[in-house]
Amino acid sequence: MTQGSQSVAGGFDLVPYSLIALLARVVTGLVFFRSGLTKIDLATFSLKPSTFFLFDQEYKFRLLKYLGLPASEPAFPNPHGLAYIATAFELILPLVVWLGFGTRLAACLLLAQTLVIETVYPDAYIEHGFWAIALLMLMRFGPGQLSVDRLMRRTQAASLAWSKSAVE
Repeated sequence: MTQGSQSVAGGFDLVPYSLIALLARVVTGLVFFRSGLTKIDLATFSLKPSTFFLFDQEYKFRLLKYLGLPASEPAFPNPHGLAYIATAFELILPLVVWLGFGTRLAACLLLAQTLVIETVYPDAYIEHGFWAIALLMLMRFGPGQLSVDRLMRRTQAASLAWSKSAVE
């Protein structure tokens, strides 16, 4: 590697992980939150009839057929229950991720939902892949310093240090 490319690559080290994690949290959260908003009637805060239609008729397990395997497109079990669960996930988990509170668990649940979405829309694997990368990064490295998780760890560490000094 040349000295010029080393200095450019070294410049990337100046970008703090917290900024990258914040961007991943905001953008990924927006994807799911906006999807959740399309499923509810904001006036009554209830699921739209079209949401139940999607879960009854549109959302089928298409992955095997996409892979060229002889298979039908079975529906998911209890589509109305799944409509409520998926919508709740899409509206609540992004808020948790945005705050950086329980980020690793929330990212894990959103990754699971992404994998289910991929079985329904396997042609969108590139888009879903980007979501998965961001979620995996948050699961592995956490939400960064700009988060409630970090603030709680700091508070807990300060409390432990204070209690140790009080005992001594």
